[in-house]
Amino acid sequence: MSAPGVFITGAAAGIGRATALRFAANGYRVGAYDVDLGGLASLRDEIAARGGEIVIGELDVTDASAWSACLAEFAGAAGKLDILVNNAGVLTAGAFQDVPLTAHRQMIDINVYGALAGLHAAFPYLRDTADAQVVNMCSASALYGQPELATYSATKFALRALTEALELEWRRYDIRVLAMWPLFVNTAMTDGVETGSTKSLGINLGPDDVAKAVFSATRRGRRRLPRVHYPVGRQTSVLAAMSQVTPNWMQRLLTKMLART
Repeated sequence: MSAPGVFITGAAAGIGRATALRFAANGYRVGAYDVDLGGLASLRDEIAARGGEIVIGELDVTDASAWSACLAEFAGAAGKLDILVNNAGVLTAGAFQDVPLTAHRQMIDINVYGALAGLHAAFPYLRDTADAQVVNMCSASALYGQPELATYSATKFALRALTEALELEWRRYDIRVLAMWPLFVNTAMTDGVETGSTKSLGINLGPDDVAKAVFSATRRGRRRLPRVHYPVGRQTSVLAAMSQVTPNWMQRLLTKMLART
């Protein structure tokens, strides 16, 4: 029996890299894709040195044709895909009007369209694989719109809605769709990011924390759980729980306090 396969975007560094290492260590065949070929090469060497199986490739997630080519290469003749991890993303922080329009557009293109294009291209492979799963990397910024992270937050709201809709829509195909919800993670994405929220809450998660949560949420034996959203870390768990029981005005007030606006 062949090893299950996991296809990970944004895999050259940070959360994607940690997730690739985690799945490889647990017997998965890893497809690691990114625009950073140097990072992918070092990841391939690290996994291969540990006896793992990995395929790497260049993928700009905003290129639908590249998605199709990479998925076909990874799935091979069997045409199967056990897990898709939509992890690739970018963040530009700052006052909305001070962030260049090109940066706003890039966040939308990569964080939203990139995931959407991947889901669209991956569907036939997921449909034809028993117990297939999709992991979308959401964010605690999708609990309430975040000052100084307005567009990034909006992209994660969009990914949240896409996850919830497809979780229902694709259930008939036996495809599980879930969202991971980390708060700020200590990666290159948050280097130099100083917002009211980061100052109030700190950056307390590492890539391994998220990778561990992704693997736990998707491990075999948990397939029948109806859970869709997975907060990562104590802070996110508390904020997510509060969002379920507090009125909108209170969420606004809490966000205002944390963002120091």
